[in-house]
Amino acid sequence: MSSAGRGSMLAQPLQRPSAGRIAALLGLIVLGVAVGAAGTLVQAAWFPGGLLLALAGAAGLFVGGSRALDSRSGAVAPAFGWVVAVILLTVSRPEGDFLFGAGGGSYLFLLGGMALAVICATIGLGRQPDTYGARLGK
Repeated sequence: MSSAGRGSMLAQPLQRPSAGRIAALLGLIVLGVAVGAAGTLVQAAWFPGGLLLALAGAAGLFVGGSRALDSRSGAVAPAFGWVVAVILLTVSRPEGDFLFGAGGGSYLFLLGGMALAVICATIGLGRQPDTYGARLGK
């Protein structure tokens, strides 16, 4: 998307994403759900190594999605899936079953994963101009 001769890139109208990009974002949401569910099981099974493994997997997915799509939406989509999966798995059922205990590891997984999602979505790749000579005088 070149903005040569049409003013600032931020002043350009938004375009509808392609079907391939929408499919990639939906795939990243599904991967976020899978990583959230797997992390829920792993973090409690092998504490503290499982907690670190679950958080590293989530961070890898968030950063990888951002790099794969060259945008912040690549980090936000799996983060959305991760948060939805983890929040739904924290709810106890009427029978009393639940996947998260009341230990510190569970809270570290919840808060650490949410912090990683925010960090990766914030520092993810944003919209950048295609040209390298953006400075005046070049």
